[in-house]
Amino acid sequence: MAARPHPLIAAIRPVVDALGANIIPVGKLAEGDIPLEWEGEVVAGVRPPDLAEALPAMIAKIEADLGDRLADLSRVDKQRAVRILEERGAFALRGAIEDVADAMGVSRITVYNYLNAMRSA
Repeated sequence: MAARPHPLIAAIRPVVDALGANIIPVGKLAEGDIPLEWEGEVVAGVRPPDLAEALPAMIAKIEADLGDRLADLSRVDKQRAVRILEERGAFALRGAIEDVADAMGVSRITVYNYLNAMRSA
């Protein structure tokens, strides 16, 4: 039988997963990891995602949440996905517009149009 995770780890697991980060055991913490402290003791750490992996992780999470691949979503759900990606800062990453357009099976102009419509609303 597997040991139950520490309550702090169980509590933050959904956030860590949504960010594409990883929970790291105490003995494997490295520079740049964020220590998780519980009652004065470090119980684990969070390793932020590599920026190169951030967009694919965000896209995978949105696909899981919306229940289909971005390319197979309706127009309304594609717009919703773009809004979520914008809220999460995905488009600050270099090449994100192109990568999202490819994942959605639309042109870059379409993604820009979704963003512009959303930003002007």
